[in-house]
Amino acid sequence: MADPPGCCSTCATCLLCPYSCQWITAKKEKRKGLRTTKYDCSWFLFLFCVFLFTLVWLYFAIIILNDFHNFNEFIFRQKKLWLDWSLVLLIATAVLISYSSVLLVLALCLQLCGQPLKLHWVHKVLLILTALVVAAAFAGLGIKWAEEWKSAWISLQATGPFLHIGAVGGMTLLAWPLASFIYRTRSTGLRVFVLLVYCAAMIALYLAPLGITSPCIMEENQLPPKPALVGHRGAPMLAPENTLMSLHKAVDCDVQVFETDVMVSADGVPFLMHDEELTRTTNVQAVFPERAALNSTAFNWTDLQQLDAGSWFLERRPFPTVQSLSPGDRQEAAEQRIPSLEQALEAAKHSNLSIMFDLRPENHSDYQNFVNVTLGVILQSGIPLQQVLWLPDGFREDVKQQAPGVQHVYGRKRVENEKEPVLHVNLPYQDMSSEEIRQYRRDNISVNLYVVNQPWLFSVLWCSGVSSVTTNACQVLKEMEHPIWLLPSSTYFMIWIVVDCVSFLIIIWAFVLMK
Repeated sequence: MADPPGCCSTCATCLLCPYSCQWITAKKEKRKGLRTTKYDCSWFLFLFCVFLFTLVWLYFAIIILNDFHNFNEFIFRQKKLWLDWSLVLLIATAVLISYSSVLLVLALCLQLCGQPLKLHWVHKVLLILTALVVAAAFAGLGIKWAEEWKSAWISLQATGPFLHIGAVGGMTLLAWPLASFIYRTRSTGLRVFVLLVYCAAMIALYLAPLGITSPCIMEENQLPPKPALVGHRGAPMLAPENTLMSLHKAVDCDVQVFETDVMVSADGVPFLMHDEELTRTTNVQAVFPERAALNSTAFNWTDLQQLDAGSWFLERRPFPTVQSLSPGDRQEAAEQRIPSLEQALEAAKHSNLSIMFDLRPENHSDYQNFVNVTLGVILQSGIPLQQVLWLPDGFREDVKQQAPGVQHVYGRKRVENEKEPVLHVNLPYQDMSSEEIRQYRRDNISVNLYVVNQPWLFSVLWCSGVSSVTTNACQVLKEMEHPIWLLPSSTYFMIWIVVDCVSFLIIIWAFVLMK
């Protein structure tokens, strides 16, 4: 196969070496008889599919970063091992996508230079392994973390218009090696098949915006107010979660609600703690090693006050932001203790901060007493009851009778024929569509969605009209004065038409030029 003009023998040799894993000189007599067979074409197609498969996984990996802290906590509860597994995920994904990308670029360059696509068996094995690893990752995601499929669907509302432009651009660039292949191959049937597949793919991409919807495609004057921020266990990226320091840091972030979790000690003192065990967020293994595996409610208040609730934050670094803490913040974090609900209510009252909490564990045999004790502390604290947002469903009617001023937040959607109107709902962000959020807003129902950490997700929910979001990253979302992007429908339509027209002209030019 002759070299096309402008493709030097050195370049051809350098391309063949990493792709075929053998040194083949570019002299014609050395390359005589080496041609790209249908078998080689099938491996190139497999390479292209593996690249797309890995690219899709990279997209998923970036999307699930919003919720990855939950995964880290899950692994710790199962294995008692703390590690930021998001780094492992990103590094592994980067290796896989880099490998398949390099091979694909080499193959396209070889095609343009008229060289045979003789993929070495080592690359074939590695590509199969790459496909299996990515398939296993998707399977694991579907089995253990199925709600992330909904997250991916929501993400398309933020990225859809840009993914469309990127896909059109990438497929347009394929016109050059595709034209080279079509003009070089001798099989008319194969030529027609490849051309039809390419044309069908481009037509689908050109028309894709007909199916792309996003709440951020709207006029500027239609944008709803910025959602209020609810601090998830305070400001856990800046201070140990569920501590007074975390509450004060949340206030500094202009958070309007402090979201926390309440348990009741063995001697009847409500305190702030999320996990049923104390091992993740305290030094209980050092202070009470023989009791470390017990439920948090098995400890009395005197025992709980002996525990360090801050040093773990500096040692394990649950978020990258821990590294940037000032020496003063580090000292304050190391001195944190488990706060009682009474202390948290006092701090919230002085900061004019609302407090929303779950009462755990819901399946405890003495749960009704937990409710009564917690209500007693709230009523004695003197905090305005409208600043208390009650989440627990158990014995809710008793709460309404004893503290009628408390605001009730429901962890479910409204249903028909409600006895009392639902005014506040608190749901995972995956559980409400943009249309439902808009409808609830029209009906004056406050919607809080959790846990929202990434600006892209916050932007989509902002455009949808959500009332508030629970977040770990209050210091990031506080600084956002506008959604990441906002496009009037007329502007998006113009971009769509221009991109498609430019792409079509470039493809025609590529086929004419290669001929």
